[in-house]
Amino acid sequence: MLIGAHVSPAGGLPKAIDRGVERGCRAIQIFNQSPRMWRPTARSAEDMAAFREAMAASQIDAVLIHAVYLLNCASDDADIQAKSLASLTTSLRVGREIGCSGVILHPGSAKTGDVPSAIARAGETIRAALADSEDCPLHLENTAGAGGTLGRSVDELADLLAACGGDERLGLCLDSCHLFASGYDIRTIVGMDETLDEISAKIGLDRVGSLHLNDSQTQLGSNRDRHANVGRGELGEEGCAAFLSAPALAGLPCILETPGEDRSGASAEEVALAVTLRERGVAARG
Repeated sequence: MLIGAHVSPAGGLPKAIDRGVERGCRAIQIFNQSPRMWRPTARSAEDMAAFREAMAASQIDAVLIHAVYLLNCASDDADIQAKSLASLTTSLRVGREIGCSGVILHPGSAKTGDVPSAIARAGETIRAALADSEDCPLHLENTAGAGGTLGRSVDELADLLAACGGDERLGLCLDSCHLFASGYDIRTIVGMDETLDEISAKIGLDRVGSLHLNDSQTQLGSNRDRHANVGRGELGEEGCAAFLSAPALAGLPCILETPGEDRSGASAEEVALAVTLRERGVAARG
């Protein structure tokens, strides 16, 4: 498993590689622009080439892009939908240029509206973004389920993938905190494996392309997206180890999006702890 952290590309894309190396990462995740602004960050061909060169010279084997938080591909507002399409397409194009393993997308929100209609709208927007870009995979992230967010269950993820069409670039990003908050009890090896069995039966494990490791500040089924540092929340070290050690997920990029001790994100020590917990989980599985 390629364990790493979300890092900042401030100062130029190659700086993200430096920050990943400092944390002992095998994989990193970045925003390709400010996560709370629609305006894209201009990336020169030289900056993207320098990123690829820095990555090739490092121990980092995978990079993910997280699409900006403003996106709502399921919106019934034509302006928001158009902006979401433009932003997602930009992320996919940047992802192609830097050799990205996948763009991670929160599929959208129905808010107080009809969920099937929202899924259909999200599918239409995502299909258009894929049609207007090349090569870079797109991973739909499961959600905690607050505020009408789509992707709170395996069934809903299956419906979303169906609405997006059969593009082979489509996959899933599984977030441990979101799974737990949406009601999947993954605190034990048995619970984690039962969850993956459901994904296997309804979607296929080959669709899982990336992972987010986050502990949860809130209880099982809370539907609240509140990340805690690894081993410091309701999942605990045992739950994190069960998530990390699932054989079906071996080899995938796994990103810590934890707050960190000083609220500046995952540290080298926390990345190292995740590696240790994976080893502990693998040993427990025998």
